Amino acid sequence: MPPERFDALPELFPALSTLRHLHACTHIDSLNSEGSAGLPSTGPGTATVQLSREPDNQVSMNAINQAGGTVGILVNPSSGRDVRRLAARAQQQTLEAKRNQVSRIAVGVAAAGARKVMVMRDPMRAATAALEPIGVDLEVEALDVGACLRPSDTQEAARQMRARGCGALVVLGGDGTNRVIAEVWPDAPLVPISTGTNNVFPNLVEATMAGAAAGLVASGRLTLESVARKTKVVRVETQGRKTLGLIDAVRLEGDHAGNRMPFEPEQLRDIILTRAEPAAIGMSPIGGLLMPCGADDDFGVHVICTDHAGGGRPLLAPISPGLYRTVHVAEVRKVALGETFEIRGPGVLAFDGDREITLDAQEPVALKIVRDGPQVLDVPLAMRQAAEQGLYLDRGTFKDSHGGAPGCC
Repeated sequence: MPPERFDALPELFPALSTLRHLHACTHIDSLNSEGSAGLPSTGPGTATVQLSREPDNQVSMNAINQAGGTVGILVNPSSGRDVRRLAARAQQQTLEAKRNQVSRIAVGVAAAGARKVMVMRDPMRAATAALEPIGVDLEVEALDVGACLRPSDTQEAARQMRARGCGALVVLGGDGTNRVIAEVWPDAPLVPISTGTNNVFPNLVEATMAGAAAGLVASGRLTLESVARKTKVVRVETQGRKTLGLIDAVRLEGDHAGNRMPFEPEQLRDIILTRAEPAAIGMSPIGGLLMPCGADDDFGVHVICTDHAGGGRPLLAPISPGLYRTVHVAEVRKVALGETFEIRGPGVLAFDGDREITLDAQEPVALKIVRDGPQVLDVPLAMRQAAEQGLYLDRGTFKDSHGGAPGCC
């Protein structure tokens, strides 16, 4: 079967997609010199290809913008495709939809004047396949991190992008994807695009404009400080380990680490929120329907829950897309930025939806909400500043695979 036909099968048969991932992980070392992206190799760990337009009489976009700059595009191939769709009504995110977003991001980056994008090569070719046919003046570097659809793949790609000087990242994923990036690049300049299940941290933003905002910052046309603000995070320390949550840290009783199903409300005990959004899905609206707290508010929210027998007040909350359940709330309080407080086991600690740490009875956990997280670009603000400064005026002809003939337009 031709490779392009085989690529389409996972969209029709999800089980085949899983088998293909395992095959790719098993044989990652046997890839040929062109790699899974079909890009010519230029050395260990990277591949570079120039996606250029045909010569014409116009000055190229890159010649007009000498500032250059590099944008990283990180795609979680598994986001929006996990088992939680069996227990709720979340929408399936297809690989083709993600590839379409990646191509739009890249066009926005190029039109903004940045010269290069970096992507992670993965077995599903979520990013690399999208960049081969777009036909714009943009260099593409594909980082080979031996990806096998693990969170550590995203972290290693983020480390490499930071070391190689990426001026901004566009991330396709949910709260959990952005969290693993923040663990290794705490103040990363991000444009997070929502493709996960319970999305509070990522934005619902058009991919072309996300790429444009990232490109404007990476190229130096706009300063990061003028269009971004550091986000709140909840910092957690227990068992000698330090970690964080971008939106929430949750203690559950009767659950176990690694469980991927939606949280059972009867098992919730402590919910610590950097953002308590009443219009969100997941843990955030449990606090948001009691004590709203947005991204710009300089405080957090701690909700203490109990089971039905514990006598808490019942709250009907949307804990997953299309799934309302009753949560029994014993107490809710405001948490000041920088305030250190403690909760205790037993149970399991979850961060942005991922259950990770098992606690013994009375085992202490120290928590603190601070504003020292990733710098999230405000896309509408960036585009307004670009308009006010005339950054898209007198730029010459822009050409891509859909056209753009020599001339004035």
